[in-house]
Amino acid sequence: MITEEHLRKLVDLCTAMVRIKSLSGEEKQVIDFLKDYFEQVACPDIHIDEYGSLTARFTGNRPGRTVLFDSHVDTVPVPDPQTWSTDPFGGDVTNGRIYGRGTSDMKGALAAAIIAVQSFIEENGADFPGLIAISAGVHEESFEGIASRLISDRVKPDVVVICEATQLDLVRGQRGRAEIVVETFGKPAHSANPGAGINAVYKMMRLLDGIRSLEVNEHPVMGRGILELTDIKSSPYPGLSVVPDYCRCTFDRRLLVGETGQAVIEPIRALIDSLRVDDPDFNARVSYSEGEDKCYTGETISARRFFPGWLYDETEPFVQSALKGLRTTGLDPDITSYSFCTNGSHFAGEAGIETVGFGPSAENQAHVTDEYIEISQLQQACRGYYGMLLPLLADK
Repeated sequence: MITEEHLRKLVDLCTAMVRIKSLSGEEKQVIDFLKDYFEQVACPDIHIDEYGSLTARFTGNRPGRTVLFDSHVDTVPVPDPQTWSTDPFGGDVTNGRIYGRGTSDMKGALAAAIIAVQSFIEENGADFPGLIAISAGVHEESFEGIASRLISDRVKPDVVVICEATQLDLVRGQRGRAEIVVETFGKPAHSANPGAGINAVYKMMRLLDGIRSLEVNEHPVMGRGILELTDIKSSPYPGLSVVPDYCRCTFDRRLLVGETGQAVIEPIRALIDSLRVDDPDFNARVSYSEGEDKCYTGETISARRFFPGWLYDETEPFVQSALKGLRTTGLDPDITSYSFCTNGSHFAGEAGIETVGFGPSAENQAHVTDEYIEISQLQQACRGYYGMLLPLLADK
C-alpha cells in the first residue's frame, strides 16, 4: 500500500528530477540519476538503449501479463526564465504545488509510477503475476513514439499505461499528429521586371486558398481532424529586389483514428493537380516533414513526422481492468481521450499494443510559463498506478 512515507518520497523524487534540466537530446543527467535511483532500490533489470531511454523491469514468480508504465524525461525549453515567477528548474514547493519545467509534462507522473511500483515490490517481492516495467523515454517532445520503438522491442508489453496528464481520468485513445510540407516553385527575376519571373509566393497563395476549403474528417469521439498552417517562408530571403522562386509552408495535421499517410495527403495532391491543369506555370509538391536529431548517446534519431491516432472501445477487458483498479483507490474517472499526441502513437497506433492513458495534472499545464503540478493530484496518481497493477497483470 502507499504510505505517508511513500508520498513524501514522491514529492522528493519529482522535485529532484525537475531540478535536472533535460531538453530533448540532453537527457543524460536525468537518466543517470534514475539509473542510480533504481540501483538503490535493488531493481534487478535496468537497461539504457541506443537512444538513451531507460527501462526498469521487475519480474513476478507467476504467469501473467507484462505491464509497461511509459513516460518521457525530455522537456521543451524555457525561452525566457525571467517571465517565470519561480525558478523553472528549481522544483519549488508552495501552496500545495510543485513548480518547474516538466512537473506536469511529465516528470511528476514518472515519479508517481516509480513510487507506486516501488511500494508494490516492497510489499510483494516477486510474489505477483507477470512483469512490471517502467520506461523513462527520450526525445518524445520532438519525435512522439519513435524512441518507444526500442522500448517496446525490449519490454514486449501486453498492455501500456501512458502516464501523460489526464486530470486523473482514464484515456482510451488520442488524436495523432502529422507535419505536412507544401512547396511551390517559380522563376527568379528582378522585381523591377516581374513579368520575366514566376512568383512562387503568388502560386502559394492560390494553393493556400484551396487548402483552406478542403474538408477534414470528423470522428464521434475525437472530433474534427485539424489542418492548420503553422509557418510560411520564401526564398531568397531577404528578397532584395528579387521575385521569390520558392515558397514553403508547414501544416499541423491532427489525425483521427484509422487515417493513413496516403489518405491524409491525397486531397492536397489532387488540389495541386487541378491547379496545374488551369495554370501551366503552377509547380508544387506536398510531402511529410522528415526530422533528424542527435541523441545524447551519439545515436541519430530520425523519422517521417506522421504519428497515428488510436482508439479502443471502453468495453475492452483491459480498459475495464484499468478502471477497476483505479476505483479500488477511491477514484471514479471518466473515460475519455487525449487531444494531443503521445508515445501511444507507437504502442497503440503502430504496434497495436493494448494501451490506456492515466496521469496527474491537466493537459493545458504542458509547455506553459509557471508550469506546476498539484501535489494532491500527484499523490492520487501514485495510488491509481498502484491500484491498476494487479488487475492489469492478471488480466486475461
